Amino acid sequence: MRLARPLTAGIAAPMLVLALAACGSGGGTGGDGDGDATIKIAYQKFGNFTQADELFKDVKAEYEDENPDVTIELVPIEASQNDYFTKLALMQRSPSTAPDLMYEDTFMIKSDVEAGYLLPLDDYLAEWDEWDQFVDQAKQAGLGDDGKTYGVPMGTDTRGLWFNKDVLAKAGLPEDWAPTTWDELLEAARAIKKADPEVIPLNVYSGKPMGEASSMQGFEMLLYGTGGTLYDADESKWVVGSQEFVDSLEFIQTIYTEGLAPTPQQALDPNVGNTVSAEWLPQGKLGIALDGSWMPGTWLENGTAPWPEWTEVMGTAPMPTQEGQEPGAVSMSGGWTMAVGAGTKNPEVAFDVLTHALDKEHALSFAIENSQIAVRSDVAEEPSYSEANPTVPFFSELVSVTQFRPATSDYAQISNAIQVAMESVMTGQQTPQEAAEVYDQAVVDQVGEENTTEG
Repeated sequence: MRLARPLTAGIAAPMLVLALAACGSGGGTGGDGDGDATIKIAYQKFGNFTQADELFKDVKAEYEDENPDVTIELVPIEASQNDYFTKLALMQRSPSTAPDLMYEDTFMIKSDVEAGYLLPLDDYLAEWDEWDQFVDQAKQAGLGDDGKTYGVPMGTDTRGLWFNKDVLAKAGLPEDWAPTTWDELLEAARAIKKADPEVIPLNVYSGKPMGEASSMQGFEMLLYGTGGTLYDADESKWVVGSQEFVDSLEFIQTIYTEGLAPTPQQALDPNVGNTVSAEWLPQGKLGIALDGSWMPGTWLENGTAPWPEWTEVMGTAPMPTQEGQEPGAVSMSGGWTMAVGAGTKNPEVAFDVLTHALDKEHALSFAIENSQIAVRSDVAEEPSYSEANPTVPFFSELVSVTQFRPATSDYAQISNAIQVAMESVMTGQQTPQEAAEVYDQAVVDQVGEENTTEG
């Protein structure tokens, strides 16, 4: 077997792009005994979330053409986020199904390292001189607790408010609308409801079906806007008994009890994210969406729901802090990486496929087609990158106020407890205070009382 591409290729140093949050594979597929290798790549493909599909299809065609001894087997997992993580974990438990390469959310890296699913990449990265092109802060997202690198970043994101200018105009709101407090955001939602009761005023993802979208770009966008936090990094303890946690749930309660959000039935549909981007916003059925920088990827010419008018119809604004306190706005950042399975029988080949997929050419295409914020400095400097999406400057500037999920292996369980709390409030099963108390107990049960601190 030969490798058409060496493990090194080269360029230079990083510029500021954006920081990543700490936002699988067990056994590998091996050679068939005659020197050939099969590299299995697992990734999420669900509704409008097809970010990796075209990339890996291109990589398969190109790499197999250059390396006739290598077969790349694509394993698209058609599942919502929580189900994707579950199915990926199940695959990793058996050598016969475990992928060699996988699309790994940054927040799952530490728990998957702890489970023994991922291969440390430091020795390979030391021989890949394109690694210098990746922004230093972005590299942090791929680290395990042992300080080793287990994931190579593909792109990152920030979050803010998207709004349909036509819907807001009917409600008497300006084209350059930008709320400075939660109250101003709620006032705008109420104005939209009054102007047209058929329009959904505001979408904030909530509940278990939307998984991490509920926890991160729903709840945590609120919590960090109060000045609160999930995790005290100085003490290395989870925060319980937090009034800020209750305040955030009260916001969820307000938008659902006042009819300012989708109905619980709509919100608890695991396809609601696709509906927001492909239907509600383009069709003027939704006024404001708390959502991510990647949204235009759906609307571009090669997206899953092309919408040429989006640049004229859609506006953006930062998500304000609760009372307008400093820094005035809040965002959350995450992203995806490529990781190598710990049990792969062909680690050198798997890593070579990874470097092919994340070289400058493919990274630029991936960033443009999926409205990602670039994590390679040479990609960020390309004129075609900034020209492809007029919202890139806005979302890139949110780096100055962005927050990150706790970089701990038990975050995934805490995130699930957040989703349960949100769902119980949005469906009226519990008050915010009651749901917060249940959450606090779930945290204590998960990490131990000695690893918690009062907010």
